[in-house]
Amino acid sequence: MSAPGQVRDSIINYLRMLGRDASASEITAAVAAASVNASSSSVRSYLALNSRSVFERTGRGRYRLRSNQARVKHAALEPVVLSGAARLYLADCFDWFSVQAPNSIHAIVTDPPYGLVEYSAKEQGKLRAGKGGVWRIPPSFDGHMRSPLPRFTTLTSRDHEQLSTFFLRLGHALMRVCVPGANVVIASNPLLVHRVAGALAEAGLEIRGTLARLVMTMRGGDRPKNAHVEFDEVSVMPRSMYEPWLVLRKPLEGRSQDSLRKWRTGGFRRLSADQPFGDVLRSGITPVRERRIAPHPSLKPQAFLRAIVRASLPLGEGIVCDPFAGSGSTLAAATAIGYQSVGVERDKLYVDIARTAIPRLASLSVEEIEPA
Repeated sequence: MSAPGQVRDSIINYLRMLGRDASASEITAAVAAASVNASSSSVRSYLALNSRSVFERTGRGRYRLRSNQARVKHAALEPVVLSGAARLYLADCFDWFSVQAPNSIHAIVTDPPYGLVEYSAKEQGKLRAGKGGVWRIPPSFDGHMRSPLPRFTTLTSRDHEQLSTFFLRLGHALMRVCVPGANVVIASNPLLVHRVAGALAEAGLEIRGTLARLVMTMRGGDRPKNAHVEFDEVSVMPRSMYEPWLVLRKPLEGRSQDSLRKWRTGGFRRLSADQPFGDVLRSGITPVRERRIAPHPSLKPQAFLRAIVRASLPLGEGIVCDPFAGSGSTLAAATAIGYQSVGVERDKLYVDIARTAIPRLASLSVEEIEPA
């Protein structure tokens, strides 16, 4: 039998990702799918015993998470980090979105936990202890420590379903808080991009293309495990040499020019009068100096972030939001450009890092990305 804390966490995580109520049978199935050994009666007993403090009964045998609007509003109104025109909140982004005004965000630029599992408390604990888990922690090379990478080939079918549910919920939240014509630029992965795109499109966002960040990663290209000598000329999957960033948009009201006049959105800011913003960007790995300032396993280089953040506001006006802000690199990029930005991060460790990382990253002089 699993510990009570595992039952609690699996129920809460399921209902949080679902974003609505569910029957006791659905919740029991979700607990089992999370590999938590708990009987149906144990799950039902936990729901009944905590229906006043944690859960809300919405009907016969149906439950949802009880919202604490006073707590959420308090968090939403008081940023814990202020740096220039950047604000960072310690909160769950779905709670934060729920108390924001409709049509209040002009662009989204974010690198979300698109495997979900890798940013659970369990897997983050393993990462910080250097034990790996779902994270691949590569050895040092030429005296340099390599950044860890999540192994998305380990995800189960249930993990994929939860991924779709998570991004469907995110898409609905973005449809409410973003202004018409707002760009939504989201980092993804070649193995999961279809899940992310499909869920966000189902929520109502328009798919507008993909940005290709040309960067050599450590994913793929390996020979068969424990058979690398026998199959020396075989790679199990292609070596990843790019990172896809999905480009979506909240549907326009009217034409692009109508949205630009009313909402200041509806396109991408050009590099110059003669050169449009392109969908292929050459990018190196994140420099050591930046990783030392903001040690986060998914930190992206400032040169790359500044390029896409700048382009996300076609007239250079409005608010850029990163709902999965991590150690604040997107907010730092916006600050360096002179944009207003807001971020949300639920991990206190990363928020504490962001206090000093945002101004330090924003002050760096970086080389511009070469257009392809």
